[in-house]
Amino acid sequence: MSAAAETALPRLSVQSLCITYIGKNGEKTEAVRDVSFDIADKPGVGEVVVFLGPSGCGKSTILKAVAGLLPPTKGSVLIDGKPVGEPGRDRGMVFQTYTSFGWLTVQENVEYGLKLQGVDPKERGVRAREVLKEVGLLDFASRLPKDLSGGMKQRVAIARTLVNKPRVVLMDEPFGALDPMTRWGMQGLLLDVSRVEDNTILFVTHDVSEAVYLADTCYVLSSRPARILHRVDIPSFAERDIHLKSSNEFRAIEKKLLDMLYAPQPAA
Repeated sequence: MSAAAETALPRLSVQSLCITYIGKNGEKTEAVRDVSFDIADKPGVGEVVVFLGPSGCGKSTILKAVAGLLPPTKGSVLIDGKPVGEPGRDRGMVFQTYTSFGWLTVQENVEYGLKLQGVDPKERGVRAREVLKEVGLLDFASRLPKDLSGGMKQRVAIARTLVNKPRVVLMDEPFGALDPMTRWGMQGLLLDVSRVEDNTILFVTHDVSEAVYLADTCYVLSSRPARILHRVDIPSFAERDIHLKSSNEFRAIEKKLLDMLYAPQPAA
């Protein structure tokens, strides 16, 4: 590793993050406790970091803090050394539910954020078509969202995020509502995107197989309040395809993560 790489600021640094929700009657719910991690800046290299944990453990809360949608109760979130405040163009978020505007075409949906930024219409069109081609939707650019399948709608959401060229892409169980075949196809799309886009993808799931298939690095979280129990570096498989999921190596990592998830946890 070069000296420059060793001294470079992390792309994302989360330190001692604590988040407590306050209910309308003043009741407190601790969602995240003392979560810390750094994700290195690797120029030109897309990286997928997965947060794996039980439903309701606080995974999505961590993503919302990174997105700037939820201020930390304690701790800090830094992108390229700068504190995260409100949502910004350096971060993009893809939710589980579809978020397209029903009255706009696919291309108009993808261009929407660029339009708000005041980008020239011609440039908006070029950039939108480039990213639509990347996610396999160029032939559907003039369609309305109602004409699309669930998987295609999520491709629109991903395209809307990528067109802004964010440094960090946040994905909150984006494939959870899809059928198994479509879900596998979307996982493949995400891997393809990660190879050509210079961004870091933070991906939340409670599906162990999905975590192994997608992740370069996986953080195993506790039940609520979310704490990091383990960091697991996933091997760089020669090929990530449908056959990989039945391989002995893949299943061994699945078992390792399952054992971590179901092992007795330290007291909160």
